[in-house]
Amino acid sequence: MAEPLRIALAGLGTVGAGLVRLFETNGALIESRAGRPVRIVAVSARDRSKDRGVDLSPYVWEDDMTALAEREDVDVVVELVGGADGPALTTARNALRAGKALVTANKAMIAHHGMELAELAESQGIALKFEAAVAGGIPVIKGLREGAAANRIERIYGILNGTCNYILSTMEQTGRDFGEVLAEAQALGYAEADPTFDVEGIDAAHKLAILAAIAFGARIDFPAVDIGGIGRVRAADIAQAEALGYRIRLLGIADCDEGEGLFQRVQPCLVPHGHPLAAVDGPTNAVVAEGNFSGRLLFQGAGAGDGPTASAVAADIIDIARGDIGAPFSVPAAALAVRAPADAGHRTSRTYLRFTVTDRPGVLAEITAAMRDAQVSIESLIQHGRPEEGGEVLVAMVAHEGPEARIAEALRLLEGSPSLTEPPLIMRLL
Repeated sequence: MAEPLRIALAGLGTVGAGLVRLFETNGALIESRAGRPVRIVAVSARDRSKDRGVDLSPYVWEDDMTALAEREDVDVVVELVGGADGPALTTARNALRAGKALVTANKAMIAHHGMELAELAESQGIALKFEAAVAGGIPVIKGLREGAAANRIERIYGILNGTCNYILSTMEQTGRDFGEVLAEAQALGYAEADPTFDVEGIDAAHKLAILAAIAFGARIDFPAVDIGGIGRVRAADIAQAEALGYRIRLLGIADCDEGEGLFQRVQPCLVPHGHPLAAVDGPTNAVVAEGNFSGRLLFQGAGAGDGPTASAVAADIIDIARGDIGAPFSVPAAALAVRAPADAGHRTSRTYLRFTVTDRPGVLAEITAAMRDAQVSIESLIQHGRPEEGGEVLVAMVAHEGPEARIAEALRLLEGSPSLTEPPLIMRLL
């Protein structure tokens, strides 16, 4: 029988405990598919006394998780601590420098330090795998690296954050506003006590930067991602989108053109009812990749949770047990191109704009004059309600397809206007 693959597990939170449970339940299946025994031999976490609902007695406990890589009885270190830096990054670096393969679910660490870690892994001839870092249990990274390997990917986009998708689809179904639904999501465990990374689009941006690197053979450039969140989307916007035949979804969108550079954006968008992403509701992720020969590929499923994410981690471990190393980003790190950020001003789209304004004469004329002067053609315009005299009202409009630079110019002309009580909300139509 082949020698067992020996695993050290750093981090015993929801996913780490889920991985232990998965090995307890499906150990024989994993062994048969890996072609050799796969064993967890050592674990580490911050609190040794915490009850995690799994039996940890068969494993050696290391108080210092960064020392896991020094163990001679370990072949693979699995990092499930989280965070772009700190113990997670130290553990990852130690593992690779010690010649141990690394499996991680840490999208922030890969988005910020993926190039360094990939170069370390390649210099040692060992595996760095991070399927679980993007879209939980959905095998989208494997799909891009293997299933679509013969294709030039022309665009990749999708719903990359389940918390935001739960909030938006619940607002859609109930008519309630953002704050109320966010509180419900926190109570149900779909949102963290501090939801900033989710609702401001940062979590989705981490994942998009990773997907863009794999899809377009580019070095990760997280700082170049244009990031917007859903915190300013109101129930009125949801209702207006529905009336237009659209649903609002937070999308990460990336494409790459040799002449234009790498475009990466996370922003709430209006998605047509007939598009597959419009039907995705609840805490679900879905990614669309458009290949020049494969056509549109849709990957959809649970984007988080102990079971789906542990499943993705285990799939990486099985690949390593089979001897699959491969370049972490499909091609060697040295061959990844440095792509300049694309100038979004040249991109054309239809655009939804919502203004919150004081209820007084001349406001609509001021807005439409700015649109006219910036050469923005208005397709439709609606004023939402008329509250008490002098109160705030919402003015929503859809602009005909045109360069984004014109929209930016119109908003520049309106900067500082006393008629606007808050910055305009801008959403592109997919």
